[in-house]
Amino acid sequence: MIPKVYRPESRSMITLEVRRREVLSPGFASVTLGGPAVQDLVVAGADQAVRLFFPREGQTALRMPTVSNEAWIAQLLLAPKSVRPWVRNLTIRRVRPADDELDIEFALHGDSPMSSWVRRAEPGDPAGIFDIGTTYRLPEHVRGQLLVGDETALPAILSILEGTPPGLATHVYLEVATAADIRAVPAPTGVRIHWLSRDDDDLRPGTLALDAVRHASLPSGPFYAWVAGESRLATSVRRHLVDDRGVPRRDISFIGYWRLGRSAPG
Repeated sequence: MIPKVYRPESRSMITLEVRRREVLSPGFASVTLGGPAVQDLVVAGADQAVRLFFPREGQTALRMPTVSNEAWIAQLLLAPKSVRPWVRNLTIRRVRPADDELDIEFALHGDSPMSSWVRRAEPGDPAGIFDIGTTYRLPEHVRGQLLVGDETALPAILSILEGTPPGLATHVYLEVATAADIRAVPAPTGVRIHWLSRDDDDLRPGTLALDAVRHASLPSGPFYAWVAGESRLATSVRRHLVDDRGVPRRDISFIGYWRLGRSAPG
């Protein structure tokens, strides 16, 4: 799928360091990155996505790509694994330019390279980011919005909710791996959050969220939908909204953050 992505006119590779790490729940942790280079990030929206570069286990330094365009991919893959960092796509939870800091929340999955790095991250450890852009754009003509995602979309949805206008009818369907990952979320007036926990390793991620949307009473009047997470969830919800609910395609933003059974390159 190719979502409509909004990017700044210029982007740069940004090298930072770990300042703090916090466990949020059994399946989530937050890592705060900081440094003067935070000022080089152009924050364009609530679902600000970045490539996160972090060292492989045993590497003492971070070797970032030296080009700030899509040629970085070839540069990365041509580097030997002894110096090549891991790279994953994440959304930023919040940015504090005055403190030269940003927070990234991670959905932890077993002993994956990213989850393992998060668990061992300590203050001073290097990490880098490269701006991907944003997809969330609330149209002026809508009277409500629908936000749907699995655990990988949780940070973006929480960020979107923080900027949601009070009184805007907002229905949220959030699927997480276990009930222990459900958390209290301050939300503006008009927001209804539906938490869905799989609690079953054999259940495909996104199944509960898709089923809930199919049977839901959605916002009345024209509404905007933002859907993200596992690829099949994003495409299936979009198809349902267009084919069964008559939602105009222009009022739906959808993005597959990951695909079941396929690992990220790098």
